[in-house]
Amino acid sequence: MPEQHTIPDTPLFDRAGSIRGYKINKMAMALGQPQNREAFKTDEEAYLDRFGLTPEEKAAVMSRDWHEMVRLGGNLFFILKIAAVDPTPITQIGAAQASMSHDDFLYERLGKKRNG
Repeated sequence: MPEQHTIPDTPLFDRAGSIRGYKINKMAMALGQPQNREAFKTDEEAYLDRFGLTPEEKAAVMSRDWHEMVRLGGNLFFILKIAAVDPTPITQIGAAQASMSHDDFLYERLGKKRNG
């Protein structure tokens, strides 16, 4: 049996995670097509329903809870396509993944000056 590696508070994206997140990843990947981006912007809930997302997955996407989307099996590479539609700065997603405020993330991880 292979050794399993874990990092505290970090969801593991393995085969089980890939299977669990199939629908959310398929939905996000489809945003690569212009007509799907337009459908997402026009009626986000109807767009999500097309992919059969669970209520929990829909809530995570609609609230832009990046950490929860990953916990539910979302692959960050695909989920970033959602951010491109909004657009959401990648540093905000990094802050969410690190459970930090955006300002703290910019300061502590990127050495940027604090606002205010």
